[in-house]
Amino acid sequence: MRMTKTIRRMLQSALCAAITLPAAGQAPAPAQVQTQAPPPAAPSPAVRPHHRAAPPSAVTVDGSEAMFATMCALVAAGFESNVSADHWTAFRAQMRERLRQQQGPAVDAVREFYKQHELQDAGATLSRYLWFGLVTGPAPKFQTVLRRDEIPPEVLALEGFGEILSNYYQEQKIGQLWRQVQPIYEREVVRLHDPVSQIVFVSAAYVREILDATDPDTFTIVVEPLVGRITNVRNFGNHYALVLSGGEEIPTDVLRHAFLHFLLDRLPLTYPRVVAVKRPLFEKAALAPRLAPELKDDYASYFAECLVRAVELKLKRMSPGEKEAALSRYDEDGYVLARPLFGALPKYESSAPSMKLFFPDLVRAIDTGAESKRLATVNFAAAEPAKTGDEPSAEEVARRKKTTPTTVPNDAEVIAALTEGERRIAEKNPRAAESSFQKVLTKYPDQARAWYGMGLVALLDHDAARAKQVFGRLTTGEYAATADPMVLAWSHIYLARIFDDEGKPDVAKAEYQSALAVEGGPDQAKLAAQKGLAAFAGDKSTARP
Repeated sequence: MRMTKTIRRMLQSALCAAITLPAAGQAPAPAQVQTQAPPPAAPSPAVRPHHRAAPPSAVTVDGSEAMFATMCALVAAGFESNVSADHWTAFRAQMRERLRQQQGPAVDAVREFYKQHELQDAGATLSRYLWFGLVTGPAPKFQTVLRRDEIPPEVLALEGFGEILSNYYQEQKIGQLWRQVQPIYEREVVRLHDPVSQIVFVSAAYVREILDATDPDTFTIVVEPLVGRITNVRNFGNHYALVLSGGEEIPTDVLRHAFLHFLLDRLPLTYPRVVAVKRPLFEKAALAPRLAPELKDDYASYFAECLVRAVELKLKRMSPGEKEAALSRYDEDGYVLARPLFGALPKYESSAPSMKLFFPDLVRAIDTGAESKRLATVNFAAAEPAKTGDEPSAEEVARRKKTTPTTVPNDAEVIAALTEGERRIAEKNPRAAESSFQKVLTKYPDQARAWYGMGLVALLDHDAARAKQVFGRLTTGEYAATADPMVLAWSHIYLARIFDDEGKPDVAKAEYQSALAVEGGPDQAKLAAQKGLAAFAGDKSTARP
């Protein structure tokens, strides 16, 4: 899931940012942060509460009626109803009490829909509705503005919710409520003006990027107090979005990090042959216990994350000692390319091209041999222990076992062999892994986890034909791993990547979609499938070299 952007150079000009609000008497419209190239020495425009809304911009700060209506319905249905009000803002607590008391046929329909679509993970449940609020059309119909192949899978899972929300919106007069709370939302938008303007100004200037309103890429900050005191960052296709609750300390580090991803994520995909040379360093880093799981098999996203972290250190006000400490933490956590990229940035700073044009030189500046020797001395940090209070109850453990089927037999010898095989896979030792998985298959010829391991062995051996055969067995026919969501989902993903390499994008996309459709599949697999589909969408507008 990365951004495509029009290649432009920033000709040593500055950026300014302005927030405009709807004119008095107008229906509430999204307040926007507009970025543009001003005349030299032009002052930053002030907030003008009675000025008409600014034209569309690549970067906006919005109060969204669609998101507000979605969250009203979610709260009315009982989402987070067991959470103490001590963790809620005053506005959110008051709204919850009001929404929880709503009655009517449309409210009943909302609550029944929520009950039928509630997930075990509350965060995953919220994610679905946040995505719906981000991509749905305006009230009162709430019809998606995207083509079906562009709709995030989380929204597809809520098919039919738009009509239910429309009925709820009209029955409970949510439009009238939205107008009543406008001062709260507009106050938060104004409060975000300076930090967002500064982040956009400094970050875009550093990478020498001019943000163009005609560009399909968008970076949207949605102010929605009903979401709670969390910051949700997400992107799909050409769109990045942050959902902020407001009423608290502004998470400037999160905003900067997300905006830099918006500016830089596409570069590793734009120059795949250039970054491919550094892949051996990534394969060593993938063994780091603290490396984000979704990055362990996504080299392009991993490279982008390291680049973002390197640029962040350049933009933050930190002492040399603090920056060195940060680089050491990155090494220990597995983000080992951040250090050499950080070391190469001074040459970029003294050059003229934009980051988009200089990026290949930045990558080539990484000495693979020297970095390999350095990594031999790096000790990756152990996985972080569970925090106190995070451990699931006995009831929760039992419920997870009941709702997460597996094909692993209750056989200590088999479990040990599977564990050993998976460890050998992580060590990139296919022969030892194959030996372990074969022990399991000798005793249980149809054991899905062992066959899945054999597929991974084939991938390590660069035997695509064998891998396709094994993963195909696990996804279709009588041997399909329908009782093991992890195996089934990842088998579809590996098949998709093989078909993509074979030049069969339609088949690859179908496999990614099948992975998303696996009920109970792991979040990391769903994320990998989403990124795979988004990469195809990006290829439509950005030609690869």
